[in-house]
Amino acid sequence: MMKKEERIVIIGAGPCGLGAGWRLSELGHDNWIILEKEQYVGGLSASFTDEKGFTYDIGGHVMFSHYPYFDRVVEEALRGDYLEHQRESWIWLTDRFIPYPFQNNIRYLPKRKVIECLVGLAECWGEKRESRNFYEWILNTFGKGIARYFMLPYNRKNWGFPLTKMDHHWIAERVSVVDFKRVLTNVLYQRDDVSWGPNATFKFPLFGGTGGLFSRIADFFRDRIRLGEKVVGVDLKEKKIYLENGKGEPYDFLISTMPLDRLAEIGNPIPNEVKKAGRMLSFNGGLIVGVAFSRPTDSTKCWMYFPEKTSPFYRVTYLSNYSPKIVPDIKRYFLLLAETTYSRYRRIPKEKIVELTLEGFLNTKLIKKEDLKRIAATYTIEIDHSYPIPTLKRNEALRVLHPFFEAHNVLSRGRFGGYLYEIGNMDHSFMQGKEAVDRILLGKEETVWRLPGA
Repeated sequence: MMKKEERIVIIGAGPCGLGAGWRLSELGHDNWIILEKEQYVGGLSASFTDEKGFTYDIGGHVMFSHYPYFDRVVEEALRGDYLEHQRESWIWLTDRFIPYPFQNNIRYLPKRKVIECLVGLAECWGEKRESRNFYEWILNTFGKGIARYFMLPYNRKNWGFPLTKMDHHWIAERVSVVDFKRVLTNVLYQRDDVSWGPNATFKFPLFGGTGGLFSRIADFFRDRIRLGEKVVGVDLKEKKIYLENGKGEPYDFLISTMPLDRLAEIGNPIPNEVKKAGRMLSFNGGLIVGVAFSRPTDSTKCWMYFPEKTSPFYRVTYLSNYSPKIVPDIKRYFLLLAETTYSRYRRIPKEKIVELTLEGFLNTKLIKKEDLKRIAATYTIEIDHSYPIPTLKRNEALRVLHPFFEAHNVLSRGRFGGYLYEIGNMDHSFMQGKEAVDRILLGKEETVWRLPGA
């Protein structure tokens, strides 16, 4: 068990770092700080409000949880200031909206394509075919039709990475697999099937967007959070962090939520095999465009997926449908939030992203031409690390990186600290921070984060 006087330093005030901070406060440990390079808390779950009163999230986030502990924190932090929604999610395809998940609602497609999807699914149904990568898993699981019309184009757009170079063992509840009898019954009886998934119901903060939750959590220990403190070096031998401002911070235990590939770059000393493992990790970037329009919305949708080439974005959220406080006056405005992936495999002209997004809104009939005259505000956010990509080499790299850093009292956790996309949601990340503290202080085994293959 750890001694009281030993010092814990946390890098990053996103969900994972704040989860660690919450637990440290709860346990009454005194010697700890959070260092955050930005001037705000929340990490990739932060929100921003412009001078006109419109609020923008960093992507389409919703609050749903696998953990009673996280649920209790949400209740204590928000104290009832949230709304609850039934998911209304759609896919834009073949000039129409199809209910999500696509594979359970193919009846909305033109008849020829419905038959193609059913035949493809029937051909692979009941067979156990070995899949060497994500591309093959899609074909072996869904058949050629569903793969052709949705799964392949959407995932290429979303990941911006060759699917043949991605693993498939991460999938679990991230992708709805398929039951041929269920799909066929839905087609024959013309039945909608939209209830799949853990986020079929979700919460959303009334005030401040998704970031409103994490700002309220941070309020419980603001004096422990130092904003604008960018970490540029970690001396693993001396157990000291170096900041961009020239200052140093000693630690006994470090919980790092910075991207693991960056930690492998700035740590010292780092053996060559560890540096090489860091370079094996892959990620994409994201361009988030929020557009507010000066008219009330005529839609009750939550979010929508866009696999086709008629738009640059892969997902759009009716953010103002989540909370009326996203806009200054819900009777006068609505706000769309579009997400576009860029990478070395998917080049996007960043300087034209607002123009391309608006073209995509028109092409997919989210707006009409006259709405271009009703634009009340636009807001663009770029994130260089958007998704940690589960490549074929990822697990091999993680099995080198994590044991090395843990041998030096460094726990790398969170969406990019752990580098496990499959446990990268807000609740997962928050719980990783909480359980990292429990491991350090109480000697408890972590349950949310596990080294792949361990």
